[in-house]
Amino acid sequence: MHNWKEYKLNDLAVVQLSNVDKKTKANEKTVRLCNYTDVYKNAFINNEKAQNFMVATCNDNEFKKFLLKEGQVAITKDSETTDDIGVPTYIATSFNDVLLGYHLSLITPNKNKLDGKFLYYYLNTKQSKLYFTNNAGGSGQRCSLSLVCIKSTPVNIPDLDTQKTISKFLFDLDAKIELNNRINAELEAMAKTIYDYWFVQFDFPNEKGEPYKSSGGKMVYNNQLKSEIPEGWEVEQISKILRSEKNTTKILASNILDSGLLPVIDQSTEFICGFTDDISARIQSDIPRIVFGDHTRILKLINFDFARGADGTQILLSNNSRLSQLLFYHQLLDIDLSNYGYARHFKFLKEHYVLLPIESISLMYESLSKPMYDMIKQNIFENMKLTQLRDWLLPMLMNGQVKVK
Repeated sequence: MHNWKEYKLNDLAVVQLSNVDKKTKANEKTVRLCNYTDVYKNAFINNEKAQNFMVATCNDNEFKKFLLKEGQVAITKDSETTDDIGVPTYIATSFNDVLLGYHLSLITPNKNKLDGKFLYYYLNTKQSKLYFTNNAGGSGQRCSLSLVCIKSTPVNIPDLDTQKTISKFLFDLDAKIELNNRINAELEAMAKTIYDYWFVQFDFPNEKGEPYKSSGGKMVYNNQLKSEIPEGWEVEQISKILRSEKNTTKILASNILDSGLLPVIDQSTEFICGFTDDISARIQSDIPRIVFGDHTRILKLINFDFARGADGTQILLSNNSRLSQLLFYHQLLDIDLSNYGYARHFKFLKEHYVLLPIESISLMYESLSKPMYDMIKQNIFENMKLTQLRDWLLPMLMNGQVKVK
């Protein structure tokens, strides 16, 4: 580690434990709170991420101490497991009304000694995570990082210019990953907007290219849906339009790899949960598959070759030419199964009805939305490569093995 020096974090930054709760009190200042999950789930906090932060109140002292400013780093300090403590996020924007909530620590670097982005990436290294794991306190089933422990965190740093060069390189990778995620969300929203216009409002193009219902298109009452649908359209129970997936090979969680030949799709919140080298488990992407979580109710549209997780995932395929997979996917997104609680939801899903438009409308929607989902797929795989590159370079950049020109 050439010309790098070791410090305690307290020598380089001000460390504080937030005590700002989620309550709303009279005669206090109204603010937004960056809470535990906001820190845990985001690499950085900016205006876009803060749009939906919860509203609370604080006193003047709390406002002064925990108002978020660009260059700061926040970390989780309490959790049920040591894996979830010491998780950092970088504050990428200065706010005038966003405070850090409790169960979190706010670190304000001395700008003449320590770059905040560099600190964020340093706290993502294995040695930092190991330090927090070995020094966590707590009792029962709760782990916690004390103020003394956080202040004593060992930090090895080069000169400030080198810190900024390293952190900019890594942050640019993360910014590209974030941009791809934002593009994907916008593409999903575009496909959903067309779906709502055509299949909820029923203003799909008629023979003259005019919006069907608004132009006086005939509507007929449907007993199953208890509402009107366009003339010539039908409805069918999901159980009657499903065809089975031929490949039933499932990958056990214990056999899922960090990298491999095939992505593994399960019912977790992660879009891709891991990989496998078992080619016999391949499900080909000739037709997009809809993966449904029997317990989680999570839906994923998969338009690439993959393997199936063994955790209760169900693969849904339409056997009706009037119901394309992309149209089927968006209709499934509109079904609310939340009232069934913790259950095997697939049997309840199959009891619901879906619309069967005339085939030409279904195919038209498929042709419009398919390019969007093809681009989503490209961004997903680009993000996988960028993430692998970042994670491979991170330890070498953080110990001086590799330099950024």
